[in-house]
Amino acid sequence: MSETCVLVLDAEPLPRLDRLQGRARVVHADEKSLASQLEAADVLLVWDFLSDAVREAWPGDGPRPRWVHTPSAGVDRLLPELADGRDTVITNARGVFDQPIAEYVAGLVLAMAKDFRGTWELQRQRRWRHRETFRVGGSRAVVVGSGPIGRAIGRTLMALGVNVDLVGRTARDGDPEFGRVHATASLHGPDGLLGTADWVVCVAPLTEESRGMFDASAFARMKPEAHFINVGRGQHVVEADLVDALLKHRIKGAALDVFAQEPLTTDSGLWDVPGLLVSPHMSGDTVGWRDDLAEQFLDNFDRWEAGEPLLNVVDKHLGYVPTKPASHPEVS
Repeated sequence: MSETCVLVLDAEPLPRLDRLQGRARVVHADEKSLASQLEAADVLLVWDFLSDAVREAWPGDGPRPRWVHTPSAGVDRLLPELADGRDTVITNARGVFDQPIAEYVAGLVLAMAKDFRGTWELQRQRRWRHRETFRVGGSRAVVVGSGPIGRAIGRTLMALGVNVDLVGRTARDGDPEFGRVHATASLHGPDGLLGTADWVVCVAPLTEESRGMFDASAFARMKPEAHFINVGRGQHVVEADLVDALLKHRIKGAALDVFAQEPLTTDSGLWDVPGLLVSPHMSGDTVGWRDDLAEQFLDNFDRWEAGEPLLNVVDKHLGYVPTKPASHPEVS
C-alpha cells in the first residue's frame, strides 16, 4: 500500500501534525499551487478554511482526494463543487466551537441588556450618570439553528434564566432539552416566533433556503425592543435591511460576528451604524483553538487509517452534518 498523501491548504500558523510523522506524507500548498497538487492527494486538510481556493481548484472529472476535512463548522466554501456525487467524503469541525460560541453569545446578551457599551463610554467621558438596565432572566430568545452550536447557545442562555425557542429545518416534539424544536416556517406570520423574541440569534447552516433569511420583512416582524445576533454566516443577513432597521429604530440593537464580505473594509459603513456591534468572525476562537482543531483532524485520521467510519461526515446535499449520520462510502 502506498504512503498516504495529506495535502494541507496552508494558513498561518500551520497545524501541528507531528502525529503523522512516519504514517503519511504531508504536503503543503497555497492558493496558487493547490490545483496542481490535488490529484495526487489522498486527504485534503483545508487549514485555510476562509479560502475559496478548494472550490475554484476542484477537478472536474479528474482524480481528487477521497477525504476533505475543513476545520470549520460551515462547509459553504466547499459546496456545491464538491457535492458532485463522487466518493469524496467531507468532514467538519463539529463540536469544537459549540461552547465558545455559546459563551460569546451569552456575553453579547449580557452586554446589551446591561448597556456595558454605555457604561464604558460614560467612564471615558468621566460622567456619573445612573441608568436602569434590563433583566435577562425571564426574557425570550429565538435561536435559529438546531445543531450542536445552536443547542449549546440555548442551554447557556437557559442557565441565565432566558426562555429559549429552538428553530431547526423541520419541527419535532419530545426534545429532551427544549421540549419542541420549531420549524423555520414558524418564524414568520402574525403569530410567528420573531415577534415574541427579545433576542434573535442566527447560527443556522448556510443553504439556499437560509440565504438572506433575515431581510426587511424579518426585521419588521421583530419587536422594537429586540436585539439580533448573527454568529452563523454573513449571507444569512441582508445587511442593508439590517442597517435600515437599526437607523429607523425598528429593532433596538444588533451584533454581527460574520459578514457577507470578510474582512470588512475600512470604509464599510457597518463600522459606524448606531446600535450595531461589529466583531471580526471571532466568536468561536478561544486560546488554543487551533490546537483543538488539529487534534480533531488527527483523531479522525486515526479512524481513516484504521478503516473506521469518519466522524462529522457532512451530507453534501444538506450542507451540514445531520443528526443521524449520513450514509457515506468506505474511506479506508
